[in-house]
Amino acid sequence: MFAKLTQNWILKLISLTFAVVLWFFVIGERKLEVSYVIPLEYRGLAEGMIIANEVPNSVSVRISGPRALLMHHSAGDISIAVDLKDLPAGITSFKRLEESLSLPSGLRVTRISPSYVDVKLERIREKEVPIRLVLTGEPVEGYRVVETFLDPERVIVAGAGSELKAVTEVTTEPIDLSGVQESFSQTAPIDHPGTYTYLKDQKTVEVEVLLEPDPDYQPPEEPRAEDPEE
Repeated sequence: MFAKLTQNWILKLISLTFAVVLWFFVIGERKLEVSYVIPLEYRGLAEGMIIANEVPNSVSVRISGPRALLMHHSAGDISIAVDLKDLPAGITSFKRLEESLSLPSGLRVTRISPSYVDVKLERIREKEVPIRLVLTGEPVEGYRVVETFLDPERVIVAGAGSELKAVTEVTTEPIDLSGVQESFSQTAPIDHPGTYTYLKDQKTVEVEVLLEPDPDYQPPEEPRAEDPEE
């Protein structure tokens, strides 16, 4: 029995090796379809220009091909770049994004979403606007705010001209006066929730708030003690 098993063992080993190799080859050639979420990069934006619309930062891609090839790829190996070099102001549509993918031969894109992207470019403009101080809460009873100072009083906002038109002021983050009875100074962040505009240089402002006793303040009368003989 054992002799029959060991007979022509070299041929049998070669056959087994061939079968294993063939099996791996068949498995490797089996077609698969894999989904990836890959980054969408915007390159070559000219100095003095800004993207002035909402654009996607990634795309969903389905790639089909042999299992062996797909096993050697991950989302980190793939990206799509949108070339903005030398583009003028206005809207440019980038279609067929899948053509920007660099894939090895044998792999193909079966689905991509979104399949195109519209990019609106605008020239960066600047505008000087006033800073408005925002105070919340009330000082201690009998005290009042008599004057406030800001340094600087104005700040430069930069960005897309279309949004900049509507910017008439920026504000400080709220400063709480609750329980305060003395003048004070502090540094306050400037709040500008712009989408396509931003504070160019100055991000904070020095605030001085002057308080004094309120001359018109009338303290509440204390309740009189009851006369025990009444």
